[in-house]
Amino acid sequence: MNKKVKIIAEAGANHNGKIEIAKKLIEVAKNSGADIVKFQTSIPKLHISKNAFAANYQSKSLKSGETNLEMHEKISLPLEDFKKLKSYAENLNIDFLSTPFDHVSIDYLVEIGLQCFKIPSGEITNLPYLRKIGSLNKEIIISTGMANISEIRDALNILTFSGTKKDKITIMHCNTEYPTPFIDVNLYAMQQLKNEFKLDVGYSDHTIGIEVPIAAVALGAKIIEKHITLDRNLPGPDQSSSLEPNELKNMIVAIRNIENSLGDGFKKATLSEKKNIPVARKSIVAKSKIIKGEIYNENNLIVKRPGTGISPMKWDSLIGKKSNKNYDEDDLIEL
Repeated sequence: MNKKVKIIAEAGANHNGKIEIAKKLIEVAKNSGADIVKFQTSIPKLHISKNAFAANYQSKSLKSGETNLEMHEKISLPLEDFKKLKSYAENLNIDFLSTPFDHVSIDYLVEIGLQCFKIPSGEITNLPYLRKIGSLNKEIIISTGMANISEIRDALNILTFSGTKKDKITIMHCNTEYPTPFIDVNLYAMQQLKNEFKLDVGYSDHTIGIEVPIAAVALGAKIIEKHITLDRNLPGPDQSSSLEPNELKNMIVAIRNIENSLGDGFKKATLSEKKNIPVARKSIVAKSKIIKGEIYNENNLIVKRPGTGISPMKWDSLIGKKSNKNYDEDDLIEL
């Protein structure tokens, strides 16, 4: 429970094909306290056919007569830019990731030294893709949007059979709708994933706002991923469900607060509250004057603050005994 929750600021394609914007997104991620900044690497024509149709949320970003392929080509960066972005992130001391969407992009990311690969939800049923990623034996983060338990199990089997050790994989609960309705988030599914596959789980969020990823941390997420943007009014399919810089910072502060509040799972008095024990708890005191030799009873004893004397839990053992000294009202009883 002492492992720090990793926070991925997902820049994705919110740079709209401009490396200058991509660098600003890296700066936003770093300045907000994220651990990792992530992009998407692809050669669109290698994974999107000219006949591919757009999701509802994507179609809002299509210009009249524009195909889904053409839109993705417009907002993609050339492969060589990702080496520059990786170097830029490393100079800012923030980890760099990018999700590949085709085999050429996988090879390129290996070439520039990526040690962790993020598999997007859409590739969880792509056997050749999974086999290629699995053969690398790198750290893997796999999103599970749209998938059921059987499909996730198949994907994990492919990855491990291809050469990746199981303990190198983290499973991300996810919903692939942008933005995701709160009623469809189903955060409790994280617990099923953890119990079923005995792996660390995380949560990749597409809801509006910051509440759900914060709640995911409380439920045990080891990784949180959230889309970021410089401005939600910018064009692009993912902008509307992304966080602006101040929102990202607020989410990360809240996650760190929740993370600190989880503790070690063992119920005990904490260092901060121990000093309040004698203040808040009570002791057995004299209800009225008591003469030495008088028998303690419910008429001459009472329980009051402070808690520096005999605990009220010893009440029954004190009743019926003789007083060993004189007491004034409110004096702490002594044994």
